[in-house]
Amino acid sequence: MRVTVLGGCGAWPTADQACSGYLVEDSGYRLLLDPGYAAFPRLLDHITAEEVDAVLVTHGHPDHCADLNPLLRARALIGSPPPALPVYAPEGALDAVLALDRPGMLAPALDRRDFVPGERLTIGPFAVETVALPHHVPNAGLRVTAGRSVLAYTGDTGPSHEIARLALHADVFLSEATYPYEVPAEDAASLLTARLAGRYATEAGVARLLLTHLWPGTDPEGALQAAAETYRGPIAVATTGLVVETSERETGSDPPGPSGSPHASGR
Repeated sequence: MRVTVLGGCGAWPTADQACSGYLVEDSGYRLLLDPGYAAFPRLLDHITAEEVDAVLVTHGHPDHCADLNPLLRARALIGSPPPALPVYAPEGALDAVLALDRPGMLAPALDRRDFVPGERLTIGPFAVETVALPHHVPNAGLRVTAGRSVLAYTGDTGPSHEIARLALHADVFLSEATYPYEVPAEDAASLLTARLAGRYATEAGVARLLLTHLWPGTDPEGALQAAAETYRGPIAVATTGLVVETSERETGSDPPGPSGSPHASGR
């Protein structure tokens, strides 16, 4: 599995960093996670709009789905449009972004596949377990498996015991980390700190932690230091252009999914 970070900035993009956007590839299949603000131009640094095989969205905030609009426009308005794009999202999450154009304009480009967090999905070579995680709007944490490689992604979330189960033994844990040490009281139930992301990574026994959704202007080194207080494995900040590749485990049984114990040995 290959994960390319298109962006990981929270709330709005900056001059050098798009909002959430992740290209996940395996066996020639290209799955786009969370095409947030400014993720589409960064996607075009790697592939064309027609080469995206499916889109999976965790929740309906625009810093996670706004660039679905230019992606669909690029597919719908070219001379020889590709087949309709399967787009998976929690029910109702895409209503606002799909309403940006006149009714029906993008319909030929879109194969809408709404789901309820908690459902399991099969998307190309990927088996996807979705878990409801707390946020201001319905949000689906994702456990994406291809072969024996596992990517766990929180979307945006507040504290939850479900996070460590979602990430159990994951090769890559892509975690919400808006603030290094403390979330403002009004958002404390809906967002995480880098330090808490590190704690969940330790509980889950993940192989690698990627911090994402940092508030614009946050010092990446400060976030890394906060996470390192609670997690001793490899840590990086999800920044535009970062590429992470996993290889299939050669020994041992399949890692258990979210129903397993979050405190089992990880590596």
